[in-house]
Amino acid sequence: MIAAPEPDTPAPIPTPNPIATPSFATALRYWARLGCVNFGGPAGQIAMMHRDLVVERKWIDEPRYLHALNFCSLLPGPEAQQLATYIGWTLHGLRGGLAAGILFVLPS
Repeated sequence: MIAAPEPDTPAPIPTPNPIATPSFATALRYWARLGCVNFGGPAGQIAMMHRDLVVERKWIDEPRYLHALNFCSLLPGPEAQQLATYIGWTLHGLRGGLAAGILFVLPS
């Protein structure tokens, strides 16, 4: 026999922003474009990555992005490049991290 669901059982909450994992080629094009147009110093670069990756493309969610940003701000060195490298690594492992980190600074 199949038991009927209890009336007090809450329905699952749908996630409003599903995470979309891009292909490596798509991410590579994004990092190359970001490397060519990133300006405004670290604050501008971090804001641009937030808008592109969290709000528009939804490649990474807000809590994970903020956690990465907080961690990168504690490390010595260029915060925006470290954040790009971390996000690239999160999306595609070692090759994603290398591609994001290199393409972030190579055009400049």
